[in-house]
Amino acid sequence: MANDFGDADYMSEALKIATVRGSDPKLSPIGCIIVRDGKILASARNRVEEDHDPTAHAEIVAIRAATAKLGLPELRGTTLYSTLQPCGMCTMASIWAKVRHIVYGAGRADVHDMYFEDRHVNTLDFVADAFRDDITIKGGVRRFECASLYYRPGDNPPLEEQGNL
Repeated sequence: MANDFGDADYMSEALKIATVRGSDPKLSPIGCIIVRDGKILASARNRVEEDHDPTAHAEIVAIRAATAKLGLPELRGTTLYSTLQPCGMCTMASIWAKVRHIVYGAGRADVHDMYFEDRHVNTLDFVADAFRDDITIKGGVRRFECASLYYRPGDNPPLEEQGNL
């Protein structure tokens, strides 16, 4: 990847990863890439169903791959791109991994509540309240393209697809 890539370009890469198996919302097509110094360190998609692992969110899988590649438990100086606003687990993992920037596409208001674990906690507050002053979060990059992958607010997805119930 060229160093002149911008957030929209990297989000396009995350969208490609998200849709490897298709773009049907029932597949939870979430994609994530982690970038440092203009190079993609890791890319991953949601693997919860495939791996029978409730922690195999795209962001967690990408963080694990990037730290393994670097041989370090920290990802200082990196940007994590996710097609969907990270959930609480993924946001906290990003904070603990010392990711510098979190950039996401579709936000909580763009998708069905099933993608989040709590009615009253917004994961954006996790970053705002973190002890670290060097982490930022930015949303809305390729928002509509990303949101088109997921059930929308007001949709009525089958209960068996709603992982937060």
